[in-house]
Amino acid sequence: MKQRLQKLIAVAGLASRRKAEEWIAAGRVTVNGTVAKIGEQADPDRDRILVDGRPLPRPEAPVCLLLYKPIGYVTSRRDPKGRPVVTDLLGKINARLYPVGRLDLNTEGLLLLTNDGDLAWRLSHPRHEVGKTYLVRMQGSLSDESRRKLEAGVLLEDGPTAPAQVSNVRKAGSHTWLELTIHEGRNRQVRRMCEAVGCPVSRLKRIRYAFLDLGTLRPGQCRQLSPAEVARLKAL
Repeated sequence: MKQRLQKLIAVAGLASRRKAEEWIAAGRVTVNGTVAKIGEQADPDRDRILVDGRPLPRPEAPVCLLLYKPIGYVTSRRDPKGRPVVTDLLGKINARLYPVGRLDLNTEGLLLLTNDGDLAWRLSHPRHEVGKTYLVRMQGSLSDESRRKLEAGVLLEDGPTAPAQVSNVRKAGSHTWLELTIHEGRNRQVRRMCEAVGCPVSRLKRIRYAFLDLGTLRPGQCRQLSPAEVARLKAL
């Protein structure tokens, strides 16, 4: 049965749909010897689909892991600078897993990894508005005005953010701790939002993703999601 190429690539676990579209646009995908185009469909049982000259692999059994990413690890499968990457922490798991979104080098906490490109696409797409909650330690105090700005949305260099939810604010010496929930996934978004309202972040930890939390995991540990948890994610 014919399906869109970006979906076939995602289901094969090579990349998300969005990344697969970039590969197609760059001419890295061919179907029966012809360079593919965005929107093209193919039948994996009848057509010869190549990515970078290699046959499209058969889909792996779907795997979805919840990892407690430590500080100092790059959210990627490989790093050109030779820094540790999150897939170094997965031990003997043989599936080709890719991070869902990213946490920057100095951010710790909950990170999902999967070979289910369809699931990764759903969770990453802005229209699904998946909530991501961070424990934030910021320098100084959070004023009422700064809180209102975060909750209304902050104007950043790449445009205004959606409103965030601020909760559990507490002062601790010269710092303030709070929980911040966002529904987007821009680069360094939480840090940039807080900086924009005059409250630089000194520690950042993602503690929840939709209904999932870290539970008893320690930094560097991971667990596989249950079929029921995966089904709930797909229903978001």
